[in-house]
Amino acid sequence: MEIGGSQQLSVDPLPFARSYQLEALEMAIKQNTIVFLDTGSGKTLIAIMLLRSYAYLLRKPSPFIAVFLVPQVVLVSQQAEAVKMHTDLNVGTYCGDMGVDFWDAATWKEEIGKHEVLVMTPAILLAGLRHSFFKLSMIKVLIIDECHHARGKHPYACIMMEFYHRQLSSARSNPPRIFGMTASPIKTKSGDSEFSCWQKISELETMMNSKVYTCASESVLAQFIPFPRPKFKFYSHKEIPCTLYERLARDLQSLEEKHVRSLEMLGLEEAAADATSKKIKKIFSTLIFCLDELGVWLGLKATQSFSCNETDICNETDLIPWGKMDARSQAIVNNFSLDACHAFATYVPPGPKWSISDNVEANVDAGLVSSKVACLVESLLEYRHLKDIRCIVFVERVITAVVLHYLLNELLPKYSSWKSKYIAGNNSGLQSQTRKKQNEIVEEFRKGMVNIIVATSILEEGLDVKTCNLVIRFDPCSTVCSFIQSRGRARMQHSDYILMMKSEDSATRSRLEKYLACGDIMRKASLRHASLPCSPLQVDLNDEEVYYVESTGASVTLASSVSLIYFYCSRLPSDCYFKPAPRWDEKTRTLHLPKSCPLQKVVVEGNINSRIVKQTACLEACKKLHEIGALTDNLVPDIVVEEGTGQECGNEHYIDEQPRYFPPELVGCHPKNSKITYHCYLIELKQNFGYDIPVHDILLVMRSELDSDVGSMHFDLDVDRGSLAVSFKYVGVIELSPDLVLLCRRFQTTLLRVLIDRNLNNLKELLDGDCLGDNIEIDYLLLPAIRKDPRASIDWECIHSLRFSCEKFCGYRLNCSLPKGSARCVQTKDGSECTCMLRNSLVYTPHNGHVYCITGILGLNGNSPLKLRDGRTVTYKKYYEERHGIKLRFDRESLLNGRHLFQLQNYLQRCRKQKEKESGHTTVELPPELCKIIMSPISITTFYSFSFVPSIMHRLESLLIAVNFKKMHLDHCMQNDVIPTTKGFIRNESFDPKRWIIPGDRSQSYALSEELLFSTRKIYVRESRKVKSKTVADVVEALIGAFLSTGGETTALLFMDWMGIKVDFQVLPYERHFQVHAEKLLNVRRLESLLNYSFRDSSLLLEALTHGSYMLPEIPRCYQRLEFLGDAVLDYVVTMHFYHKYPGLSPELLTDMRSASTNNDCYARSAVKFELHKHILHASQELHRHIVETVNNFEKISSNSTFGWESETTFPKVLGDVIESLAGAILVDSGYNKEIVFESIRPLLEPLITPETVMPHPVKELNELCQTMHYNMKEPIKSRSKGMTLMTIEVEANGFSFKHTASAADKRTAKKIASKEVLKSLKKQILRNECRKQV
Repeated sequence: MEIGGSQQLSVDPLPFARSYQLEALEMAIKQNTIVFLDTGSGKTLIAIMLLRSYAYLLRKPSPFIAVFLVPQVVLVSQQAEAVKMHTDLNVGTYCGDMGVDFWDAATWKEEIGKHEVLVMTPAILLAGLRHSFFKLSMIKVLIIDECHHARGKHPYACIMMEFYHRQLSSARSNPPRIFGMTASPIKTKSGDSEFSCWQKISELETMMNSKVYTCASESVLAQFIPFPRPKFKFYSHKEIPCTLYERLARDLQSLEEKHVRSLEMLGLEEAAADATSKKIKKIFSTLIFCLDELGVWLGLKATQSFSCNETDICNETDLIPWGKMDARSQAIVNNFSLDACHAFATYVPPGPKWSISDNVEANVDAGLVSSKVACLVESLLEYRHLKDIRCIVFVERVITAVVLHYLLNELLPKYSSWKSKYIAGNNSGLQSQTRKKQNEIVEEFRKGMVNIIVATSILEEGLDVKTCNLVIRFDPCSTVCSFIQSRGRARMQHSDYILMMKSEDSATRSRLEKYLACGDIMRKASLRHASLPCSPLQVDLNDEEVYYVESTGASVTLASSVSLIYFYCSRLPSDCYFKPAPRWDEKTRTLHLPKSCPLQKVVVEGNINSRIVKQTACLEACKKLHEIGALTDNLVPDIVVEEGTGQECGNEHYIDEQPRYFPPELVGCHPKNSKITYHCYLIELKQNFGYDIPVHDILLVMRSELDSDVGSMHFDLDVDRGSLAVSFKYVGVIELSPDLVLLCRRFQTTLLRVLIDRNLNNLKELLDGDCLGDNIEIDYLLLPAIRKDPRASIDWECIHSLRFSCEKFCGYRLNCSLPKGSARCVQTKDGSECTCMLRNSLVYTPHNGHVYCITGILGLNGNSPLKLRDGRTVTYKKYYEERHGIKLRFDRESLLNGRHLFQLQNYLQRCRKQKEKESGHTTVELPPELCKIIMSPISITTFYSFSFVPSIMHRLESLLIAVNFKKMHLDHCMQNDVIPTTKGFIRNESFDPKRWIIPGDRSQSYALSEELLFSTRKIYVRESRKVKSKTVADVVEALIGAFLSTGGETTALLFMDWMGIKVDFQVLPYERHFQVHAEKLLNVRRLESLLNYSFRDSSLLLEALTHGSYMLPEIPRCYQRLEFLGDAVLDYVVTMHFYHKYPGLSPELLTDMRSASTNNDCYARSAVKFELHKHILHASQELHRHIVETVNNFEKISSNSTFGWESETTFPKVLGDVIESLAGAILVDSGYNKEIVFESIRPLLEPLITPETVMPHPVKELNELCQTMHYNMKEPIKSRSKGMTLMTIEVEANGFSFKHTASAADKRTAKKIASKEVLKSLKKQILRNECRKQV
């Protein structure tokens, strides 16, 4: 047993460890150990110190791990947090709620690669070992909490028997170090002798291959941990008044018989009727128990819990998990509970003035509460002086926990501020409290928000609340282990452990007294045999048949084969009317598997023990399913693997930091001493709106010649006042010297910089430092054009308008253009200037830092009157003195008419913005002496025309990026090279003209880096930015749509292949390996006439109409595969129909039309309309009933609904499914001709929806309205009542709450109805608000 001793482990204790903890650690390092110590003694800390000692073997990249097993999910996070607190190891937590049942080997490999300690429940490790996701050899330490469970068929025992002992006997590798923890190594119901105790301890040691460590006596532990004082609390059992009991029991019996009889009239399926009958009987027996043990008032609370008659009880929990019961069954159970509630209420005093807390003794005499309940109340009230009490009341049954919780919350406020809640397990069949709810209650208990928890045995193990100071056993402990563990929940100093019992029950008292002494007996037995080695395992491990998969090591035993078969069947296709499951025929010894399973049956032959004959059949089925590939080499259903693979592909690491490409056509460098050849494109601008400022054309001068389709493009910009037509036209080649290039670049930089920034910050310094160089940069020129038919030329006069350009260009100034006698000099900020220089100029006013376009000279001067906003009238001279502190020196000079520059906008938006009101102060009157001329002559028309340049060039850049993507695709088609990433081509951000890069402007920080798309084709990276994965996916879908709409399916598939989406588009003949005469079961001619299609293989038609519940050997498959295929093809053909018929519709409207046309309700309505329901083959009474109800209500449904959204009725999903399965059958039979499918199915769907008839789904419309109006939409609340699903939708808008609760058979319909009503109320409110505004 001293395995792994060669590893030379060093003890790594914690400084605060106690002496007995260090002794236990030392023993655990040497050999497998079971630590038997009382609750609260720090067993977990010993386990943690053992992990610290093994840590150097576990730290990544080590392939080894440690596994920490706990028996309850609630303990997973508690123990994981303890390990994290005291070690630096990476800890992973795992429980069934995480969906681990469906994880594959790759997922577990990733988890093992990330974590060094895995905390989980034992069933997860057992499944992982069986499927060979884990190897026992990779586990260095196996910690087993509450290891006394390792007996029988418990997962702890299965792990040890199936894997540990087999590995131990084979000596293939070192098994893990075993470390068990328990407060009681035995689970007997009676206090045993020392010899009997040792026998059971020895069995546990053998199973665990470990020796028990414990302290010599309780006194050793008492130095460190408090032990609660055990107190016996006796009560005299008082029978409920005989007459009351007999009447109420008789009433309940009659009600039970009445409601069970009513089942016969419903025509339920046998299984459903049997389940409903059992549920009623279970409730009846529970109520009789309450009447016997708890009293009439608590029985009344139980009926209210079952019937959800009390709102507060309903909100707390659903005491009857309805499971697979249909609405009618649920209604009968609920009605029985309501009737029972009325029966109990008859014997409870009526009226609001009466309370159960008024007189407990009188209530006992009246039979309203039992003497046992009164004893509990009395016991609690003895501690009412404690303000901060933490008490756990342990009970045996769930219903006891529930009703005591309500009693205490009604009674205790009279005496204290204590608050009570309950916690119960999930296996009672009459309760469905979630684990999340349980964890919340435990946390509230820790924080003192809850003072009393009434709990079943679920809280006996592992709950660590150090402030718990009182434990009461309302029901006696059933085992020694239960006694010790529940006692250990009281962790505070001077805490009490109260044992309630009948005063006349001497047997129970004797048993509990033995339990009190049992701890010492178990310690003595363990210590007396501590030096003996573990007994060898008496079981022959080779007796049980095991099926191994050689390639992986996965295994399945006789015992585990049954659960594997059930799990496999649960993953087969199903619906609410049919759940595939295996069926065992005892007489013929045959295991029948569902129709959708590739293996139909397994027959057991030969002389086999009757106890294992079913297991033998299941094991054989597992073997055969593995051989045909239905079970993988890990013995996992292949369907689960497909799901896991899909999730894995979807969860691949995505790098959102992606480059932004810039087109090479707009990039270049400048040789310093030679002329440069440019290609010229005239950008023609045409106003389709009236405005006092016209536009003129612009020349785009660039180094590359554009492709003809790009160089001749035209489009419209959406301007506030209308639309601006933009056309490109190639006008030839021009050669420019380096000096002229520099002049042009400085002109465009100044013009565009002023438009973007609306100031002159650092502009002169920027231009003075500008020069041509060999660096790669954005290289093109945007210049004002003069139209001279049939050609256009550059407006050089305008380009020379820059006043602080290079001195060598100053001589280009023209003579005064004004008529003789009109010109004169005026004083400006820079000195005397001719008025011809001020007209059509750009000036800068330093006093306020603004720039203006001067459009003329006014007949006003500094002494002219100016009317201010406050109503005063002053002179301009006075205004400038008051406002700016400037005294005008030339107050007789004429004022200039200055106009503010234009605001740059994104004119590429598809939808026109609401016309903005132009400011009334677009022009100002400026004294010349305050103006500094920046550019002259330059007209306001030039500024207005260039305000559109950023939007125009952004459109050109985007088109050139698309052209380069297209060229890359064509290169691949010819060269078959490996493609680069396509994400750099995506333009995903909204265009902001203020962030547009001006060519040649070096004030902006950007750098272009070259990237090769292929061996010769270049592109440039401007910067990197984040691109969401959904954006990439949307772009890929759009590209596929573009190729599909222009080149057809083959072109689209080839493009997908180029993108790396490997699609096998070779159509292979579909072979069917079964022959069936469809005419014997279907009216084939009628169906073919209805579908306007003749089947070559009528068995496809039969399969398309066969439901999974129809079990006939001659029909080996149901419709679900064809439904899957038909669903996809109908989505496709309807989408293509709408796309081509309505080319101008937005994607949102097309999506709404498709969703409204291809939903299941729409299909179901068509199926009923054309009576397809008469041809469906099924064997489900519930489906038959639902179809009959739908057909009977069809006229009402069809007249009041529109394309599925308005219907408030739940259609059987099967009706819609058959439309899809028929489409799939036609597709296969026609050789995958989609046009034939649409021609056949379209008449069933007529009239198809149109843009005029489409209505958005209420849920979608409400969400969009809340987002647009910034309303607060609360989380929908789901509940159940009388077999119906209730959905509550609530929206808070403008201080009002709009709320509606709707009920329906399913959540989807209920949510739709509730959303529709809330939407209606919101629209009315919005309309009222608008009317008030108008008034």
